[in-house]
Amino acid sequence: MTYVTRRQRAEKRKKKFKLVAIAIIAVAIICVALFGFLKWWTSEAHRKYQASLKMPDYSGQAYAEINGNMPFFDEEDKTTRSFENYSELDSLGRCGVAYANVSRELMPIEDRGEIGSIKPSGWQQAKHEGIVNSRPPYLYNRGHLIAYCLTAENANEKNLITGTRYMNVEGMLPFEEQVARYLDKNDNHVLYRVTPIFEGNNLVASGALMEAYSVEDNRAWICFCVYCYNVQPGVKIDYKTGESKVAKGGDFL
Repeated sequence: MTYVTRRQRAEKRKKKFKLVAIAIIAVAIICVALFGFLKWWTSEAHRKYQASLKMPDYSGQAYAEINGNMPFFDEEDKTTRSFENYSELDSLGRCGVAYANVSRELMPIEDRGEIGSIKPSGWQQAKHEGIVNSRPPYLYNRGHLIAYCLTAENANEKNLITGTRYMNVEGMLPFEEQVARYLDKNDNHVLYRVTPIFEGNNLVASGALMEAYSVEDNRAWICFCVYCYNVQPGVKIDYKTGESKVAKGGDFL
């Protein structure tokens, strides 16, 4: 057996160390690339999903039931692990799907903070006295896709869209409060997904698809799939830009 000198052993260790370092770097590069691909794939999948949704035209009600009021969740989605995910803004600065498995542990313990620093896509604020039922009569709210009362997300630009006062209060709020009351009384989970629907390159969403499903009781208490219209009766909105004006006659879409 040939004697291996100390210098030879040291050189072998050095080469081995280099190989390990190269392997670690390669794995890191693969992980970064995979993460980027997954972000791209998730975004693209969402865009295709969003584009495939055809919602009924507004007919005077703040929301419409979709798919027989049954959410589009798959069986593998129904977990008892809490989580929340928000899509990256697209190239136009628009929000994508917001998806969570909400539970009491995600709910806030403090009052909501200031969100005025966020300017969602299409934010062109306007007052419409005698038309918008608020004081002051601002047309738009910074609308949370997933309500603050459910996940304590405050000034998260990935969770705020330009939404009318009407959509926020008449459309989304009753469903948000339904889920919040349920979680206040139960140590359960509710799968919850909100998808803003944008037509073409519009900066303002036409509406938002809300889905919810109470997991542990197999939808016994919470189950809905509704489309909330981002309209304001009496106001005509330019969804491409967010600009608005008082409607003439019954035309406000």
